[in-house]
Amino acid sequence: MAPKLEISLFGTCSVCLKSSDTVEIRGAKHRALFALLATAPMGRRSRANLQETLWGASDYDSGHQNLRRALSDLRKLLGAEFDTVLHTTATDVQLSLDHTHFVSGQGAFLNDLNVREPGFVAWRDALRARPDQLAALGRASQSGAIRLRPRISALPLSAPDGDTGLGVIGDWVAEEICRSLSRSTLLTVLSHLSGRAMAQRVIDIASVRETLGVDYLVTGTIRRAGTEIICDFDFLDVATGEILWNRNIVAAQAATHALPERLSDVLQAIGRSVAQTTLRNLRGLTLPEISDHELLIAGVTSMHRRALRDFLTARHYLEECASRAPNSTDVHAWLGKWHVLNVFKGYSTDRGGDTQKALGCTARALDLDPDSSFALTIDGFAHANILGEIGEANRRYSAALDRNPNESLSWLLRGALLAFQDDGVGAVQATDTARRLSPIDPFGYYYDSLASSAHLAAGNFDRALDFAERSLSANDRHISTLRTKITAQHSLGDGDGARVTAAELQRRFPAFRLDEYRRTHPSADRRTGRLVIEALRASGIF
Repeated sequence: MAPKLEISLFGTCSVCLKSSDTVEIRGAKHRALFALLATAPMGRRSRANLQETLWGASDYDSGHQNLRRALSDLRKLLGAEFDTVLHTTATDVQLSLDHTHFVSGQGAFLNDLNVREPGFVAWRDALRARPDQLAALGRASQSGAIRLRPRISALPLSAPDGDTGLGVIGDWVAEEICRSLSRSTLLTVLSHLSGRAMAQRVIDIASVRETLGVDYLVTGTIRRAGTEIICDFDFLDVATGEILWNRNIVAAQAATHALPERLSDVLQAIGRSVAQTTLRNLRGLTLPEISDHELLIAGVTSMHRRALRDFLTARHYLEECASRAPNSTDVHAWLGKWHVLNVFKGYSTDRGGDTQKALGCTARALDLDPDSSFALTIDGFAHANILGEIGEANRRYSAALDRNPNESLSWLLRGALLAFQDDGVGAVQATDTARRLSPIDPFGYYYDSLASSAHLAAGNFDRALDFAERSLSANDRHISTLRTKITAQHSLGDGDGARVTAAELQRRFPAFRLDEYRRTHPSADRRTGRLVIEALRASGIF
């Protein structure tokens, strides 16, 4: 049995080692030592800090001896497991957080720990005076481990009693929903098989929450209506039991094979609802009060919203997420994408410095997992969009798709890359594949934007305009979409419309100049880039 240290920080402070036997640590200063380590970054504090906090009234030599004696006592008590849960050096003491489990307690922070040293009392009272920090500690005591993504599942659709045929189809539909959701890097998806026993007419939300541990749930029914089959869906916030929305899809009984293809509306609604519910839940909270599994999706969603303040707030969410989960490849990759967009959108006031920050984040992500298709994709995005290294970006996207052919963002960005190279046909095929593989992302406007660029490169100016307008209806602060719309309008002979859109671009991005586009955009010297330059100039942008 792997040793596990169980610590309760609220109410009665308890510290127990669970291994082949249970060992309870009773000494007040011994427990206080573990409390200090458990609340320190990475579980590490210097010996000097521990000595001053726990034995501050003593001189240095006495404090040094007291700490050595306390660690010696713990070594005797814990035996061979001491070196598993604690790592000591000449300067530091570190608690192994991998072998530590926080258990929930009731009451004030360290309520019963009768340690009277002024340094300890001051530290304890300072934490008690910070509700935000206590909230973070409280979350840790309830969950133990960092969970970065919301959990979701779909229960098999319930069918009328005795209709086994509909029951099979209802199970199949739930399986397709879970399979599609699992392609997202922002969700943790539990198989519909986990909830098969719960697929009843009346869903007990408390049982679902306790048994599956999910945050969101898709449930519903399947029924016949004449020659049609109707699937009714409800999407639930499991914590509150609130129905966030309901949808239905209809198919002829003779064409039930088409049902999975009709789930796109349901899947898109799931992505939007998770994003919107997360942001709603964060209102009025400070960063330390936000749950781990809400930070990442809040950061990604805010990064792709239209308001500049949301984009700037996204960085704070993602940096807090990285501080809590420093070994998460996805978090560093998303933070890298933020820095790329900061440069590419023209928000950066230090292009060189922010470019290095973007590359530093993607390098960190790939150090953690060299085979991560998502990290490879974002690294390619950085090379293409802010370094202009098309060949290097293409190698990154190819490597990502070799590792995961279903990586939708790789297909999307590869489509943009092909559009930069005037391969319109290939660009449209790649962006179509991306849209098919990822119908649930809360930043669908970005998929529409790059699909617009692909159709522009293919000469499909009417389709390019349709996708650009759809993208701008969701996010009207995306400069490349505005450029594409101007070019499509100009190419369709709508000079007046192009000038109106150009005025909008200049209003939103007053510092934008044609020289900047020529100097920084990867396709500026290609056929499509020259078409964009011609359209911008004709529409009044210089």
